[in-house]
Parts: sequence; C-alpha cells; structure tokens
Amino acid sequence: MSKLKLNDVNIYYGDFHAVQNVNLEVPARSVTAFIGPSGCGKSTVLRSINRMHEVIPGAYVEGEILLDGENIYGSKIDPVAVRNTIGMVFQKANPFPTMSIEDNVVAGLRLSGEKNKKKLKEVAEQSLRGANLWEEVKDRLDKPGGGLSGGQQQRLCIARAIAVKPEVLLMDEPCSALDPISTLAVEDLIHELKEEFTIVIVTHNMQQAARVSDQTAFYSLEATGKPGRLVELGPTKKIFENPDNKETEDYISGRFG
Repeated sequence: MSKLKLNDVNIYYGDFHAVQNVNLEVPARSVTAFIGPSGCGKSTVLRSINRMHEVIPGAYVEGEILLDGENIYGSKIDPVAVRNTIGMVFQKANPFPTMSIEDNVVAGLRLSGEKNKKKLKEVAEQSLRGANLWEEVKDRLDKPGGGLSGGQQQRLCIARAIAVKPEVLLMDEPCSALDPISTLAVEDLIHELKEEFTIVIVTHNMQQAARVSDQTAFYSLEATGKPGRLVELGPTKKIFENPDNKETEDYISGRFG
C-alpha cells in the first residue's frame, strides 16, 4: 500500500480554483519530487498534504488525501495530529531565533506536553545526529539557533521536524536560499532520511530533483488564472530521460517554463 494517495484532489483559494484533479501515489520510504513552472500549484499541493493549506482564510480542499488508507480530511480527524504525523520544512529556515539550539529541536515535543528533561536531551541529540548537525553544534547547544549559518539553520529545522517522529516529511524548496555546499549537505541528508521517512520535496532545481528523488511529478498550467494540474508522474529516470508527455519533455529540456 502507498504511504500517501491523492484521489481527485481539487484545491481552492476562495473562488479561485488553484489546482485541479490531482491523482498520485507516494510509496513509503521514498522521495517524490514536485517540479514545474511557478504558479502551477506544486507548493499548494504540498501544503494540502498536511492541512497547512486550510489555515489560509477561504482556502479549502476537495477530494481525498489518504495516509495509510485513512482520509486526513475526514470529519473526525484532528488537523494538529495530522501536522504531527506529516512534518514540514519550509523554503526559508525558520528556527526560533532567540531560543537555544537544543530548545529549538524539542519545541514540538514540549508543546505536546513532554516534560522529562532526560528524554528531551536524548531526543535533541538523536535528532541533531539525524540531521547531520550534532558534531557542529554539540558544544553550543545553549546558544541561540538564530546564530547558526543558513545551511545549519535549515538542518536545525529538519532536526526539529524529525524530533516529533513524523511518518512523512514535506520539504518546500528547502535549498533555494542555500549555497552549493549547504545544498549538498541537505541533499545527502535527504538520502539518509528516506530510510526512515517518506519524503515529498518541491524544487525549482531540476538537477536536484534528478539527484534526490525516486519519482517525479511534473505540474503545469494551461494559462495564467487557470488551475494547475498534474501532467505526468513516474520514476525520476524515466521522467528526465524519456517522458510520455511532450509538455514534460519541453519543460525538462528548457523549451518552456
């Protein structure tokens, strides 16, 4: 069974139909990349997968988004519980700047009521190790998270996301503000994290999609003001080397978008 499955998903911002009829499956413990031109709905679909989309006034989703076969938009499902199970890392690193590195990592656990100091320390170390950041920060865990470099801050945010033990990790252009060396560190980390987590990443960098993902979804839109749509989904190697759809081929080869 797929970890995630989207069935006839339509996404709206009030009266505006942003994304239409998305059907896709995401296998467990894999990386799926969303690519496509600006405004085609990649990030909108991503945010709908952990119910972040609906925090925007007037925004709503139609259709089914299934996590292990259960619709996360079901009437009895708690959106907060969904966001704990499906974590998110944003385009711009957003650590709590005045909070210590250690407190940044365990902020989500504290919010959910965990008070055991020993456990919090253990989880902080485990998560920082998981984010390949422990060796760089272990001697300054009490220093503010905002004092780290951009690449370190992004890995700190990844540590914070995995500290609450999500099953799925969503990443919205996590490397767009990073230099090449920091980008490589995050890409290496994605390869390691997929052994434990199911990952969906939005990226404008097609080389990055080719490097990190197992399957790729190409989104496009017919014209400005029209809904975005999923054009093609398939194994990354096939999408990049032999796509079925000419629109996909034109985008990949740089002839449009």
